[in-house]
Amino acid sequence: MNDITLQVVSGENIHHYLDDLARLRMEIFRDYPYLYEGSMAYERNYLQTYIQAPNSLMVVALTGDDVIGVSTAVPLRYETENVLAPFIARGIDVNQVFYLGESVLRRAYRGRGLGVRFFAERERFARELGGMKYAAFCGVDRPADHPQRPADYEPLDAFWSRRGYHRQFGMHAWFSWRSVGEAQESTKQMNFWLKEL
Repeated sequence: MNDITLQVVSGENIHHYLDDLARLRMEIFRDYPYLYEGSMAYERNYLQTYIQAPNSLMVVALTGDDVIGVSTAVPLRYETENVLAPFIARGIDVNQVFYLGESVLRRAYRGRGLGVRFFAERERFARELGGMKYAAFCGVDRPADHPQRPADYEPLDAFWSRRGYHRQFGMHAWFSWRSVGEAQESTKQMNFWLKEL
């Protein structure tokens, strides 16, 4: 970890790292289970939430000037309707939820505790904001027999559970993106995980 530094940036300061985040998302999420065939146009549209929302957050991992990982978060109330709706349906006050976006990290730097740090820094920020009762995120749901699932694939469920998050069965959102091998976007189911702060 001596060669890696973390920067916690929020609000307007995140502009500096948006293109880095977009490139990492396209690189990392191309792998299973997301199989995301990204484009900068899609990314710039998707990342508008972080640009527009007060108290948006990025935790940036760097080696020198090279961005090797980024983790994001935003107060849930600034998220899109498809993300808000499952919380409203459950009777959870969206003003009390800090929504954790992606954590993307280059493969060569995994297994060094950065994933743990990404969660810790986002939760610390949420507690300092005040009024946040929960942290939440969602992950893509793929069937166990998915034809593109690698033989050595390990879901992150156990890692998330060790961080204190619980899968919310029946609590879903749907996102559209173009998968590797698809001619156009298709809708994917995402499952929510929740932790009381």
